[in-house]
Amino acid sequence: MFYTTDRNDHGLPHDPFKAIIAPRPIGWITSMSASGAINLAPYSYFNGIKSKPPMVMFASEGRKDSLEFVEETKEFVCNLATWDLRHQMNTTSGPYPRGIDEMKEAGLDPAPSVLVKPPRVKASPCAMECKWLQTTRVNDVDGNLTQRYVVFGQVVGIYIDERFIKNGLLDTAAMQPIARAGYHDYFVSTPETKFSIRRPQTGGGDYVRTVKAAAE
Repeated sequence: MFYTTDRNDHGLPHDPFKAIIAPRPIGWITSMSASGAINLAPYSYFNGIKSKPPMVMFASEGRKDSLEFVEETKEFVCNLATWDLRHQMNTTSGPYPRGIDEMKEAGLDPAPSVLVKPPRVKASPCAMECKWLQTTRVNDVDGNLTQRYVVFGQVVGIYIDERFIKNGLLDTAAMQPIARAGYHDYFVSTPETKFSIRRPQTGGGDYVRTVKAAAE
């Protein structure tokens, strides 16, 4: 099948777009307003964009509380959403009125951050403390402004539960992070599903000549 996204004439009961861009890591974002109110919300349009210095992004459909709070205080925390915290993560996705602390609503305890004011989720095995860099409002292909905003932040500090450091490496699969799929579906990483593949080692005259010849 093929369909155009302006007409969305796929004939399916639900739009498959989010089921294609999957699994998407979840940025479980803690933010704080200028008055000290705490917000905790999951964003599945989230990812790292750079490692030196480390930077992350999350995208908001509309100017939600997380976006407003981040811009007020210029700080936020990305908590790792895991299998053990899946129900709490889902609870924090609810449409609560501004000023309601989703962390309390989900029965989660906060833990103080080191370099930023918003707290991290104490039960989460990893958290990245971030300083806000910028927010970009995205235009569509026709140049029309959309209600889609991308928030960029630089990671200035990282918390790791040392139980998950094994042989000098962070065991991501052991933490069982969850990721968003389409519809109401999620994926979970486990040690059983983890696999490793090393990048090919390239270089040398023969390789360069081969690539050049293929390009020609």
